Amino acid sequence: MTRAPLTRLIHYLSEVDFISIMLTGSELLAKVKEMGEASKSDLVRACGYLSTKKDGSERLNFTAFYEALLEAKGVSLGEVSGKGGVGKGGRRLSYVATVQGNGNLLVGKAYTAMLDLSPGDEFEIKLGRKQIRLVPAGASDEEE
Repeated sequence: MTRAPLTRLIHYLSEVDFISIMLTGSELLAKVKEMGEASKSDLVRACGYLSTKKDGSERLNFTAFYEALLEAKGVSLGEVSGKGGVGKGGRRLSYVATVQGNGNLLVGKAYTAMLDLSPGDEFEIKLGRKQIRLVPAGASDEEE
């Protein structure tokens, strides 16, 4: 066995700062609970949802993190079969809300159930350009 491939491997491994493993399922939930009040960026990083850009800088993969977190909590996005995305009477959720005649905008029970919301949960209404965001009351700006 020649030493050249082994030498190249050792050289490569010495340049790698760390190998990131993305946590999923119960491990992900445990890590989120363990980190408590950590910033969202630190949480995403600690759970392994990061990659390296071409320029060598770090990219935090928030979308993949939140999708894995939802899946770990039993919420499946885009599920074709089964009960995922099905509302009352087996109808598929449209993910579209319509302003009612009285001016109210209703978010249905199927959506609040998917997010495990309870009566009395409070949200701040954040208005943007042609958008409305509901942010849990007391959440910091970074958590949005």
